[in-house]
Amino acid sequence: MATIQTTTTGAIKLAGKRTRHTARMPFLWQVSMMAWRAIRITLRTPAEFLPGVFISVFFLFIYQDTLGNASGFLPGLAGKSYLGFILPLSVISTALSGASLAGQSIVRDIDNGYFDKLSLTPVSRSALVLGPMLAGALLLAFQALIVVVLGVILGLRPETGVGGIFTLLGYALLTGLAFSGFTVGIALLTGSPGATAGSSFLFFPLSFLTATFVPLDLLSGWIQTAATYNPITYILEAMRHLMLEGWDIEIMTRGFLSCLLMAAVTYSFALYGMRVRVRRK
Repeated sequence: MATIQTTTTGAIKLAGKRTRHTARMPFLWQVSMMAWRAIRITLRTPAEFLPGVFISVFFLFIYQDTLGNASGFLPGLAGKSYLGFILPLSVISTALSGASLAGQSIVRDIDNGYFDKLSLTPVSRSALVLGPMLAGALLLAFQALIVVVLGVILGLRPETGVGGIFTLLGYALLTGLAFSGFTVGIALLTGSPGATAGSSFLFFPLSFLTATFVPLDLLSGWIQTAATYNPITYILEAMRHLMLEGWDIEIMTRGFLSCLLMAAVTYSFALYGMRVRVRRK
């Protein structure tokens, strides 16, 4: 009896030490662990990862072949590469088509019960949300890199050089972070693979209520008003300026702040989904 009591006491002390050790783990380390786990799980199922790349590559070919000569008669684009104008739209399409990757990793954990176990650990609730969001953003940035490389093969020559390409990928990363937050929130609220996969399509209207195929000043009426208040407009503007014009701090700052605004809103939504999920237990 004494032996059993001693063993139990030792186990409790060991569990307490592990809990305290986990609680002291830096927040960024927790986020990176959750992100790495989500990335590994996603890469095990290429069928979820590759379609987004194929769709974006398909759109890039379609846009280039059907509208490639449009810069010759569009004001503000004369003498410039329409490929440099349209490629940022393909990058945004990549983020849209693959945004559900982050949410799907959450859904898997909910289905197999692992998410409930994670929520009982000392891991920060914010890390449980931000980790999959960051994983989705990194995967989307990698998909965007494939699209950009293809654009260079097709003849894209950015005015800002290699630095501009990496800056464009930075915008893609932040945009992916914003879109991933929304799908993570849907995954936590519903626990449904179908709802999570379909939620990313809610962002598609945003990509067309903007200066999609022509500069903003050529739009008119209600669609110009919608584009003016659409944060994707300023992300596209920053990317396009990098490709066609050069460095402009004001335009780049607007694009950066638009990314942060969307990411803050969707992250708050994901945290709300986390609170609702935990309350259901």
